[in-house]
Amino acid sequence: MTKSFETKVVHSKLKQEEDKINSKATPIYQTSAYSFESLEDLEGYFEGNAPYLYTRNGNPNTDDLGYSVAQLEGAPAGMASSSGMSAILCGILAVVGHGDHIVAAEDTYGGTYQLLTQELQTFGIEVTLASFDNLEEVEDAIQENTKLLYSESVSNPFLRVENINALVEMAERHQLMTMIDNTFATPYLLQPYEEGVDLVVHSATKYIGGHSDVSAGVLVGGEELIEKAKGKMVNLGANLSPFEAWLGHRGLKTLALRMKQQSENADHVAESLRNHTDIKHVYYPAYVSEKGNGAIITIELNERCDMDAFFKSLGWIKIVPSLAGVETTVSYPKGTSHRALTDEQREKIGINERVVRISIGIEGAKDILTQLGEAIEESLNEA
Repeated sequence: MTKSFETKVVHSKLKQEEDKINSKATPIYQTSAYSFESLEDLEGYFEGNAPYLYTRNGNPNTDDLGYSVAQLEGAPAGMASSSGMSAILCGILAVVGHGDHIVAAEDTYGGTYQLLTQELQTFGIEVTLASFDNLEEVEDAIQENTKLLYSESVSNPFLRVENINALVEMAERHQLMTMIDNTFATPYLLQPYEEGVDLVVHSATKYIGGHSDVSAGVLVGGEELIEKAKGKMVNLGANLSPFEAWLGHRGLKTLALRMKQQSENADHVAESLRNHTDIKHVYYPAYVSEKGNGAIITIELNERCDMDAFFKSLGWIKIVPSLAGVETTVSYPKGTSHRALTDEQREKIGINERVVRISIGIEGAKDILTQLGEAIEESLNEA
């Protein structure tokens, strides 16, 4: 039977099923290690005859989360780690090493930007940032030691939609690997692995978990690459705890419902905000997939708006340096996600003191618009 996404996200294959455990709800394997009856049994783990040894090496809950997202992405294997950033790092290190080179999109999330431009250098890995809006610039940045092209399916915070097919075609011509951060789109909207991307990463803290109560990352891809990435995760101590994995997997079950409602709300809110005289620019994708365009809207307020007054007047809309929960929230890229960038670097990608990123929740769309409108009005009164 061919299952729809909405069915697969609720009925993913679980580790407990392999172990013949018939609990309706996924149990939490809240243990740091596993016991053995003899030295022979212990040796059996290293020979592949037992699944678990120590939770840093693996746990049924982390396996469930990684494999469930992999199923939704159409990938054969997946792994869960302590955060989106650790999943990105482990994925990169599965492909590149000392002396290798990466070409990455310049408009990535601020934490990724820092990883690419600062931390990877300590591993002896070179990185060139390019405008992936201009594929000629990307191709010109490829060197003899380039191994990986890295981008985001929908960029943070300006929501540029990546041309995945063109990127994959370029990578194949140059015999390179590709890695895409699919956090904003989620597998509900896009499945980059099925379009030929080698590794797909998610900050499961966001839409996968969906309720702002877990920090986790997921990486999916081919079995060989994921096995390499798992090795990096184990050695770097970047494993996810069983309880966090359980929370992430529980949240995953409602992904389709949440993304449908949040994307519909975002479409309505973005269209309305485009007509607001005191919003200089609304960034929202014209087309991501047939199911919707995602639930993030980024706006640039007019110069006559007082930014402090705007943020203080948001009422029930919280200021949160994250996104993707069921509640509508706002963040300030200049002061949070892209704070570590220099003024020149922020200016190059368009981030200034008037840019606000809005994470649309599942509330009534009219209520969201009313509250945002009141905040803008107050910002004008204080200006």
